[in-house]
Amino acid sequence: MKAPMIAGILLILLAVIAFSYQGITYTKREKVLDIGPIQATAEKKETIPLSPILGALALAGGVILVVVGAKR
Repeated sequence: MKAPMIAGILLILLAVIAFSYQGITYTKREKVLDIGPIQATAEKKETIPLSPILGALALAGGVILVVVGAKR
C-alpha cells in the first residue's frame, strides 16, 4: 500500500468518527480545596466539539487521496 492510500484511509476513518460522535469527551480533575493535609478534588467533564464540516473535509480529502494513490 502506498502512503497516499494509507493517509486517505485514515482520513476517512477520522470522518466516520467525526460524524458518529460529534465530539471527544474527557474527564479532568481539578483541585477545589487545599488546606494543609486536607485536599478536595472535583471531576469535570469537558468536550472538544468536532464540526460536521471537519468530517466532510476529512472525507473528501480521504477519498481524493485514495483515488490518487490507486492511480499511481
